[in-house]
Amino acid sequence: MPSPRVAEPLPVVPLKLPRKAPVYVEETQTQLVRRARKMHKVLTETYPDAHCELDFTTPLELLVATILSAQTTDVTVNKVTPTLFAKYPTAQAYAEADRDEMEAILKPTGFFRAKTNSVIKLGQALVDEYDGVVPGKLEELVKLPGTGRKTANVVLGNAFGVPGITVDTHFGRLVRRFGWTAEEDPVKVEHIIGALFPKKDWTMLSHRLIFHGRRRCHAKKPACGACPIAQWCPSYGAGPTDPEAAAKLVKAPA
Repeated sequence: MPSPRVAEPLPVVPLKLPRKAPVYVEETQTQLVRRARKMHKVLTETYPDAHCELDFTTPLELLVATILSAQTTDVTVNKVTPTLFAKYPTAQAYAEADRDEMEAILKPTGFFRAKTNSVIKLGQALVDEYDGVVPGKLEELVKLPGTGRKTANVVLGNAFGVPGITVDTHFGRLVRRFGWTAEEDPVKVEHIIGALFPKKDWTMLSHRLIFHGRRRCHAKKPACGACPIAQWCPSYGAGPTDPEAAAKLVKAPA
């Protein structure tokens, strides 16, 4: 497993803050595409080290880790997976796992009984249907226990290099705040946002928005006054706009 990444301070990006939130009610699709891509360009500069924050070395490890990340943090998952991966290195091992032993390992992640059930069934399905190998196609991944489109896109984008958009809680919140879409349905969001960007950018777009959501654009109190894309955001002012107050809300990488 790769060495843990060393947390580095977030880069300082010159801010051009609007006096009030810009309005894009009459925005055309072409104008929306241009604005969205400008915002993504700045996020690329702001988060040059954006990446999947789940630790893994194989597609199987990433698939399991992503399933475990539901209703908990990546930090918590990364604390339990070294023990889990060492004890269960293959799909066959998961399929034959002792339920009580696995539950004890997964307990810190919450909903550990349901997650244990999903992981054991996942191992069985992989052994029965794919000779123990994680498939590299969306339509096959989403048929596996505990694996929806979000999990499938995480695995495809980060373990197989297949571009995919991961619509998690942060991603959905941000694209609606940005005015890129008003849709709530994750599948519709995935397709609408995918149409705004080249396919090659989808995976990293997901990472950068998730990074931004975890570090600045928080659910209850976004750090608007410390946001590098504030000048293009119609939700500017949802959180403190004073730079000093906003800076206190910025979270460093875990």
